[in-house]
Amino acid sequence: MPKYLCKGSYTVEGLKGLLKEGGSAREEAVRKSAEAAGGRLEALYYALGDTDFYIIFDLPDTVTAVAGSLLANAPGTAQVTYTRLLTPEEIDQSTEMANKIMASYRPPGA
Repeated sequence: MPKYLCKGSYTVEGLKGLLKEGGSAREEAVRKSAEAAGGRLEALYYALGDTDFYIIFDLPDTVTAVAGSLLANAPGTAQVTYTRLLTPEEIDQSTEMANKIMASYRPPGA
């Protein structure tokens, strides 16, 4: 199953909710949502700095990741982004494919 990195920051309302519920309750809510979507929560970490949390999910596909992004952003309590994580083997496959098609590629303006 593909892995996705979700990172986000809470709004003022989101921080109020976090203060009320605590971090473990949020982790459980995120876990249940991931499982309901056919995925799995691998890790959730809170952080200091510009980003408040980092989450790694195993999700069935990109459509599911987009649904998660919509679900997380819609209430306005957090601003989140999802990034598809690639394995070294997927990069090997991509570089092999790029090398195969390189001779037929023409850069812009060439």
